[in-house]
Amino acid sequence: MSAKDSMAKEYFADNARFADLCNNILYGGREVILPENLKERDTTEVLTALGLDKKTIAVQKLRDIFKNASIKYTGKSYVILIGVENQSDIHYSIPVKNMFYDVMAYGNQVKETAKKHRREKDIATSDEFLSGFTKEDKLIPVITITVYLGTKEWDGPRRLSDMFGDVDEELLPFIPDYRINLLAPREITDFTGFRTSIRQLFEVLQNAYDKEKMQEVLQNDEKFSKVDRETVEAINLFAGTDIDIDEKEEVIDMCKAWEEQKNEGRELGREEGRIRQAKVTALKLQKKGHSIEDIAECVDFDEETVKKWLVS
Repeated sequence: MSAKDSMAKEYFADNARFADLCNNILYGGREVILPENLKERDTTEVLTALGLDKKTIAVQKLRDIFKNASIKYTGKSYVILIGVENQSDIHYSIPVKNMFYDVMAYGNQVKETAKKHRREKDIATSDEFLSGFTKEDKLIPVITITVYLGTKEWDGPRRLSDMFGDVDEELLPFIPDYRINLLAPREITDFTGFRTSIRQLFEVLQNAYDKEKMQEVLQNDEKFSKVDRETVEAINLFAGTDIDIDEKEEVIDMCKAWEEQKNEGRELGREEGRIRQAKVTALKLQKKGHSIEDIAECVDFDEETVKKWLVS
């Protein structure tokens, strides 16, 4: 597992962040899914089937994050299963990947229901016996969310049909389509619905390609003055920044850290410029016949350094 995969799983597995993410995608930022109503599920999906030789074939897939969500909304109670798949790079077959996860989750529900009926021996008809699933049995809905943690614009498919070539339009109504639930930072137009620091992560990812915009975001959003350590670490990894993190601090002032980094960069740039100019001057003085000692004194560098410049 790569460092980015490991970081993303750990970061979004936190119930508060997970709920915040889901509420923004599924409920427009309304606080419907609560952290305390989320429960971890096994991320391993295993589905068995009979092969052509009548032997059992087992297919196993490992999700990034999978949780059981109990929702109380509009006077009713619901239970749904929510999976999150993190992508640090664009995945050009993501509809097939996510669809496979969802099918396996539904298949496992049917399998577990059939096991329960066999144990309790309560199937009454031959039709029910065939599937192991009765007319009264119900499935728990499965939702898979794709979180894109890259800084480029998403140009991958958003539904299964985006992956098709030419298809007779008369056939399209008969071909099941599958749409992904995608969160791509460059496409977020309103960050105010986010209640946790994933807002700061997504804001930085949206503007990471433009340092001026990044500076504007950091200066205008006071929330960047208090960002938790895990989020700053995620920002450094996914956005490619190098914000300094004090080992003793759990909350970081990103505005201050960014400004200090810029100032260090300016100082480094000035020093590099001074060295370049000193080298040019040293070469000119050498051509005029000046000694190493005189050149070193003139450019204000030690003699050993000047010798290396003139030899190279």
